[in-house]
Amino acid sequence: MEDGLVNTSKSAVPAAYGSAQGDEMRGLRDALVMMVDDEPLNIEVTQVHLEEAGYTRFVSTDDPLQALELINARRPDVLLLDLMMHGMSGFEILERMGASNVLQDVPTIVLTSSTDPRTKLKALELGATDFLAKPVDSSELVLRLRNTLAAKAYRDRLANYDLLTGLPNRHTFMDRLEWALSHATRYRHMGAVLHVGLDDFKKINEALGPALGDAMLQQVANRLEHCLRATDTISRLDAAKQRPSLSRVSGDEFTILLPEVSRSEDAAQVADRVLAEIAAPVHLLEHEISVTCSIGITVFPDDGGERDNVLRNAGAAMHYAKACGKNAARFYSSDLNARALQKLNLTTQLRRALEREELVLHYQPKVDVASGRVVGAEALVRWQHPERGLIMPGEFVPLAEENGLITPLGEYVLRAACRQSAQWRAAGHYVPRISVNVSSQQFSQSNLVAVVEKALRDTGARAQDLTLELTEGSMMDNTERNVETLEQLKAIGANLSIDDFGTGFSSLSYLSRFPLDELKIDRSFVMQIVNPGDRCAIITAIIAMAHSLSLSVVAEGIETEAQLAFLAANACDEYQGYLKSRPVAADEFAARFLG
Repeated sequence: MEDGLVNTSKSAVPAAYGSAQGDEMRGLRDALVMMVDDEPLNIEVTQVHLEEAGYTRFVSTDDPLQALELINARRPDVLLLDLMMHGMSGFEILERMGASNVLQDVPTIVLTSSTDPRTKLKALELGATDFLAKPVDSSELVLRLRNTLAAKAYRDRLANYDLLTGLPNRHTFMDRLEWALSHATRYRHMGAVLHVGLDDFKKINEALGPALGDAMLQQVANRLEHCLRATDTISRLDAAKQRPSLSRVSGDEFTILLPEVSRSEDAAQVADRVLAEIAAPVHLLEHEISVTCSIGITVFPDDGGERDNVLRNAGAAMHYAKACGKNAARFYSSDLNARALQKLNLTTQLRRALEREELVLHYQPKVDVASGRVVGAEALVRWQHPERGLIMPGEFVPLAEENGLITPLGEYVLRAACRQSAQWRAAGHYVPRISVNVSSQQFSQSNLVAVVEKALRDTGARAQDLTLELTEGSMMDNTERNVETLEQLKAIGANLSIDDFGTGFSSLSYLSRFPLDELKIDRSFVMQIVNPGDRCAIITAIIAMAHSLSLSVVAEGIETEAQLAFLAANACDEYQGYLKSRPVAADEFAARFLG
């Protein structure tokens, strides 16, 4: 022993810091066992018994005054604690451990020669896990230790690991990050965190359903683990450096912790490998899905020395990567926090804008291809900000989706559109069908039909003048319930449209079951038309399929006469786009198109 310690540990890293899923499977005998007893002979005898049973990792002290500091530094998997010691009793140590958020969950087997039930009861009340009578019987010691470690492993699995992917969860990641930050500060080296977020996973989940969405997350986790195995040579330039670790911190977000890197470029190399690995197509049953990710990188301690700041900075960089076009990695910079604060402020202002009715609708005409007559209008929301002026939806609708405001925003637009329809009719105008977009979150609400009925009733609008536009993805999840909802909306007289057709994962067999009136061809297909004679097989096929299902076809994004001529030649029913008009305010729309 040296300074009261017996130590054959292979690593100075706490057991709680061990690498992800594989550590737990190496067996209970790899656990770090700590012994506190003021009799050195007892420690030596106990260690001999455990070594004979195959245990190899020990830390101990015969000075109880050192015990708490040592427990905190080494975080043992199990503590063997004598109760009756000079200087500080085992009771005192248990009491102080119980008061510590870090130490209160360390499993503790008490060693005592006392047979007094009150002694055992007091130890249990203070947090002891089990008892061993002195002198220790070697067979009983091994059995009690094995049972305690098995219980701890099961508890740790539930508390510290994600059940879907088997990866460490956010709690475990934060614990590892805190240790890595402390280690980096102490030994003056750099580390890095990569915050990986899947791009548009919500749309995939909505289209395929939660079961296949979960299967995709499992495949992504496997790919990330493969990246980390290949990354060892980047993040560990020598054997003394700690291995990178992977965690799942939220639904579609993962973190990669590189405890030690020599330069920031090392983290960028890992990010490049992750981007390439994730971008490969994923096969789920009969589906082949391509998914990308965005990665935020922060380097510590340069970008921050506290764990919450490090994770927040990595998250800010990840969101910046998404804003820059997705499928990319970006390093954190200090101005990203300012942008995040600005985004938070804008979200708060958006909540108030809904209450103060600062949002206004502009209307883009829908035109009959054959006659050129305006037959409808799509309602598009704008924010009339009191200081910034008119804000376009691309800036605030994503905020609404992220922060649970998209449903109240959708209801706001629905009421405003119905009110405008009723006002045009009351003024004696020809009333076009007004189309209102329904988000997937809004469509999934159980009260959608009631919300539509109330909007019509409160404003005096007619259901036949209202078209509800829904995305493919929102209708493909839980199709049985969705068919029922659509039939109820049809029953009250509303028209139903499927928006941006061709960009999702719809099945024709399902599409034929939906009681739809209209299908809108996404503008990405229309952009392929350059000359009237161009052959755009996808558009002609969509038009033919829609007509076979008795659906009217609307083409979006028409900007040229060539595009319009192509649509006319292929019997498309309606179009909308800048060729006719940009979205305009209600008064201008009435003056120009309603006569």
